[in-house]
Amino acid sequence: MRIALIGQAAFGADVLKGLLTHDHEIVGVFCPPDRGGRPDPLKTAAQEAGLPVFQPARMKDPEAYEQMKSLAADLGVLAFVTDIVPERVFNAPKFGSICYHPSILPKYRGASAINWAVINGENKTGLTVFWVDAGIDTGDILLQKEVEVGPNETTGEVYFNKLYPLGVEAMVEAVNLVAQGQAPRIPQDHSRATYDPPCDEKVAGLDWSKPGRQVFNFIRGCDPQPGATTSFRGEKVKLYNTSFLEEAHAHAPGEILEITEKGVKVAVNGGAVLITRFRTKELGKVKAPEFIQARQPRAGERFG
Repeated sequence: MRIALIGQAAFGADVLKGLLTHDHEIVGVFCPPDRGGRPDPLKTAAQEAGLPVFQPARMKDPEAYEQMKSLAADLGVLAFVTDIVPERVFNAPKFGSICYHPSILPKYRGASAINWAVINGENKTGLTVFWVDAGIDTGDILLQKEVEVGPNETTGEVYFNKLYPLGVEAMVEAVNLVAQGQAPRIPQDHSRATYDPPCDEKVAGLDWSKPGRQVFNFIRGCDPQPGATTSFRGEKVKLYNTSFLEEAHAHAPGEILEITEKGVKVAVNGGAVLITRFRTKELGKVKAPEFIQARQPRAGERFG
């Protein structure tokens, strides 16, 4: 089966490598244009395999469609795509295109599915490989796989330890099913769909007044990106690597309870959080001892 791969970064590269081990014919690879520094890992992997590489400025550009059409591909495979791929491009291959998404669709459509699953305190999430259509993550389901979300896991841990490796395997499995003529097309129940905005700086502000567990989940859901944002003495501070502590106190949320060797213990409603990594514009991302030495926080001071 002739495959055209659209993707980027390490995930795209690993999907390509996985497909090559199954003797699929990769007729072309699309990745973003070079933007200085090292080339995209997908480009490097494709060049090492001797494959044609296409780098249109945007997938909406006419040249992208002409390039895709010229490949006469049987299937398009979207592996970590952040650009908008127009309908005529993803429908150019004989069987259309399939795409990886890190949630159990139709829940958590959108660009930040893992962040919001962790922020909302989900104990399970997963991935979906679906047939691409004109909507945002709305296409028919080809396959799905579920993973547990540990009570202390961050978005980064869920992705890199679970959904990344499982996603690479799932993409290869999905392509094999298509090649064997056994790939289902299961319509999504759109009445159960949820969609969240990108988890970026616009939504990263931490609300200390919320229940403690929600504060904790928000911090780990924004870890490593965009980082839960608060302030300390008027300076913007991002918080990472946090644990929740079940303890009773009568302090206001956001108040520093204790400075320890491990980190800064801060009051939340119904408990406390121990923060062990911080980021400021001046310091960069540092461990708690460096933040404590530089800023000298004291018990009784408040974040936010």
